[in-house]
Amino acid sequence: MASMVKLPVIDATPTNFADFGQVIEALPDDGEFGPRDAELDLSHGIPRLYIVHLERKPFKFTKITHHANVTQCLGSIGGHDWYLGVSKASVVKPEKVNENTERKIVQSKAGHSYVPPPPEDVHIFRFSGPKFVKLHIGTWHVGPLFRGDCMDFYILELSNTNEADHTTHNFKEEDGVVLSFDDQV
Repeated sequence: MASMVKLPVIDATPTNFADFGQVIEALPDDGEFGPRDAELDLSHGIPRLYIVHLERKPFKFTKITHHANVTQCLGSIGGHDWYLGVSKASVVKPEKVNENTERKIVQSKAGHSYVPPPPEDVHIFRFSGPKFVKLHIGTWHVGPLFRGDCMDFYILELSNTNEADHTTHNFKEEDGVVLSFDDQV
């Protein structure tokens, strides 16, 4: 039987989200490229920008995913509040595979090695207003999650991200926990 781990919700800012990616907010139209713009890596394939319609998902989860070959961007259409669970990237470079680590190193189906994220390293961020998020390559994530019946999101990734670069860790099977949060906004 899995135990329930309840996580606190953090309002996302460019500073507190920096270990996981970038929070991109509206800028004047007269600026040049700089540190407040998304720093993308779409070099391993054909970029795909699309809109996805999602039905409400409960604020609890057992699985978390990462993509080892692409920065991924997502944001709500309409600037509604939404949530994203994240943990730092843990892709292991081939020359580091034999180094000591507390958690075992796993070989993904996509061919890279990684260290599974411990449940205590997962953070829940709330995104409010007209902004989107760019995830660093390899950042573990679950979501977007949201209140209400349905919501539309735009996503920028590679055309084959979901088939060729989709690694999932199951907290319930591997760690015996279900992660949850509740946000009384």
